[in-house]
Amino acid sequence: MPREKPHALVSGRREFLSHLSAAAAAGLAMSRVAHGERSQPPTGSAMPMIRLGSYQVSRLVAGWNPVGGYSYLGHHMDQHMKDYFTVERTVEYLERCEREGINTHQFSPSDKSTAVLRTMRERGSTMQFFCLHSGRDGVKDTIAATKPFAMVHHGGATDALFRDGKSKDVHDYVKEAHDRGVLAGVSAHNPDCIRRVADEGWEVDFFMTCFYFLTRKHGPEEKKPSPAILQISYSFYAGDPLVMTEVVRQVKQPCLGFKILGAGRLCANQETVGNAFRFAFSHIKPTDGVIVGMYPRFFDEIRANAQYTCEFGKPAQQA
Repeated sequence: MPREKPHALVSGRREFLSHLSAAAAAGLAMSRVAHGERSQPPTGSAMPMIRLGSYQVSRLVAGWNPVGGYSYLGHHMDQHMKDYFTVERTVEYLERCEREGINTHQFSPSDKSTAVLRTMRERGSTMQFFCLHSGRDGVKDTIAATKPFAMVHHGGATDALFRDGKSKDVHDYVKEAHDRGVLAGVSAHNPDCIRRVADEGWEVDFFMTCFYFLTRKHGPEEKKPSPAILQISYSFYAGDPLVMTEVVRQVKQPCLGFKILGAGRLCANQETVGNAFRFAFSHIKPTDGVIVGMYPRFFDEIRANAQYTCEFGKPAQQA
């Protein structure tokens, strides 16, 4: 076997050291992300904004599901997220979001969220909060405990009530929120619910619109699944985002699209994530935004998603 030439050995050693240095740098960056260290401001354009009522809201809103342990990927992942997002880590998460230009957080009521919001305000944060919730009777107490600027009727509950002929309960919720002095929104996974609210002229300030019709009882062709199929999770149909975003473009109110990443199913690599952001912003109105839950334990999702929003979400008048 011929011996390698000296210059080949040197070249190989340099290449190895170069790869090693890159790996070390990546490891250091990941370590900083995992420990919530302060990041630098995002490069490029400033975070684009929209308006919800009189509030200026970042076009990327920090979502709640990972904080609450709702992964849509199974029990073990749910628990993984719950264990990670302690009150202190959740506060650090939101503080990092704020540094990246994300000025609004959508939360669900819980002891954890109450403690997080209180801590954020005690630390002088100017982040804005709105609540996803259902049940008219709980509106008053939830507002007193968390002081959100808006209350939004929960999407799964909206879909179920409309399906059962009880849409009046959702309308009463909207009226109750307004009576309590906050903005009122309606969330839904079923695009027909959004269309009906708009067509009936409800005084809704904004919508939350799921890109996937997760609460459908059957498939997109309304055929019942085989009883031999064990349904272990929600079904994400590739054509759903086009259906919901068509409705989004038709309604006059601002809409906040959510599950634009398919609850993690479009996160195989950053090219896929970027394409999902590009699709979302190119298919909604300039007055609309997106809500994205982030889990920055292994990768700086906060910075990446903020940059995608700055790149793809700048309305034409701001470009």
